[in-house]
Amino acid sequence: MASTLFRHPTSRLPETDLAARLGRMDSDFRGKTVIITGGSQGVGAAAARKFAAAGANLLLVARGKANLERIAEELRPNGSVRIVAMDVADHSACVDLFKVAQQEFDNIHVLVNNAGHHERGLVENVDPVELGRMIDVNLRAPLILCRLAIPHLRKAGGGAIINVASLAGRTPVAGAASYSASKFGLRAFTFALGEELAGSGIKLAAVSPGPIDTGFIMSNIDAVADITFSQPLSTADEVAQAIMDLALNDKRERSLPPVSGFLTTMSYLFPRLGHLLRPALVRKGRKTKQRIKAQLRAQAKDRTA
Repeated sequence: MASTLFRHPTSRLPETDLAARLGRMDSDFRGKTVIITGGSQGVGAAAARKFAAAGANLLLVARGKANLERIAEELRPNGSVRIVAMDVADHSACVDLFKVAQQEFDNIHVLVNNAGHHERGLVENVDPVELGRMIDVNLRAPLILCRLAIPHLRKAGGGAIINVASLAGRTPVAGAASYSASKFGLRAFTFALGEELAGSGIKLAAVSPGPIDTGFIMSNIDAVADITFSQPLSTADEVAQAIMDLALNDKRERSLPPVSGFLTTMSYLFPRLGHLLRPALVRKGRKTKQRIKAQLRAQAKDRTA
């Protein structure tokens, strides 16, 4: 069920809808407050730009204060932007985050759980601490933040929680076992909580992208599994648009690209098919990865020329 808070002003709404009681809005998110974790760069920054352009108040969260200050400075001409430098794996910091949000903006209407952590490699080669941190950041933190957000969303009359999952949460990925597990768990939690909150006016949804052309994978491309690059790259802007769309529509998940979402579904439902396709996908991904690395080297050379 889509939230009625952010309907476009030209939509025809029953008088019982909350949006009708609030009055028509000049923009979908004008005067609404959006919290975005991992909001200083990549998908989070792209989502912040889109919500800011739609009139939202923003509370941006990330560990690095300098990057947060840069994106906040860019977006403040569009409206109110507050930043909080924190680690989402810190429970007390999560509690304090909502205190700040309430003090600064009163109501909260959208939570985007975008912060992520990925330590790539085979399980036996990854530091156990890093295995645990992937679960802490990618799964435990969104669970806690969702729980903390619910009373505020109820107080606001409804809203949306959008969790950024992954295609790795739709089919197991060797070389990313803990990351894959965290995203499987996040998707399951999203759908289960959505069922719990059915009829409340609080929308739950997940966006599940494949590889994204951001520093999340490009900054350490050698460690990324070859098979990852068998799927088309999405842009941060494309994923950000999917996040905004999910806050408005009645869909519970959006996979990017759609063809990759279909492929992961088929490989999950029919594991033998996935095993048969894997060698060809690895070869395709290896070639694509080498091409991208060559492009990156050429770009680096041009910058130093």
